[in-house]
Amino acid sequence: MSQSASLEMPVKKLWGGGTSPFGTSYGKLMMWFFLISDAFTFSSLLISLGYARYVHADAWPVVENVFYHFPFVHGHLPLLYVGLMTFILIISSVTMVLAVDAGHTNNKKGVLFWLGLTVIGGLVFLSSQAWEWYTFIVGNPEGKLMQIVNAEGQTVMATVHGANLQYNEYGHTLFANFFFFITGFHGFHVFTGVLLNAIVWIQAYNGVFERRGHYEMVEKVGLYWHFVDLVWVFVFTFFYLL
Repeated sequence: MSQSASLEMPVKKLWGGGTSPFGTSYGKLMMWFFLISDAFTFSSLLISLGYARYVHADAWPVVENVFYHFPFVHGHLPLLYVGLMTFILIISSVTMVLAVDAGHTNNKKGVLFWLGLTVIGGLVFLSSQAWEWYTFIVGNPEGKLMQIVNAEGQTVMATVHGANLQYNEYGHTLFANFFFFITGFHGFHVFTGVLLNAIVWIQAYNGVFERRGHYEMVEKVGLYWHFVDLVWVFVFTFFYLL
């Protein structure tokens, strides 16, 4: 037996079951690298949030007393609308799974249907988040009497309504800062995901993937969308529930 033949046999036995992971495409591999690096960014933000909450525990607001609004419904419904937003985003992850599965069988109609529902779910989530930002910024009609520093640098008593990067009727200013940055950063990811999914939907509609002979692009945007959904689960848990 030649030396080259003897070296080939162990290589073939490196992987003995299912589809070999060594055959992953360049695009999917780069998507995984991006998601891992992005996970570090979100992790650092949530860790910083936990530290700020620990240091300013006395001034940190009770979340149930901040996010209790529901569209067209009067009353105190703590976190009900945020829970609905979370449910919608999780359902959109299910529709993405079905779109990817349809792509594996080259089912164009299935890809268009399920990917279209995923885009709709993402748009509903973004609209809900915009409404949540609005109610957070506007605040309660009665507001809260607080000490603030005016334009002349003097500390005065004033009624503060809602929250911004300087004043926050609900509690410590860092609470509003983290809310705007973390949910806004995640919302930007959702917006990007909706845009990518819409582009892939148009490509699928025009038969681009049928001519290529595969729907791998659906799987790649699906990885990104699942990551966005998973990150929101952590944001919902650490920001709203704990």
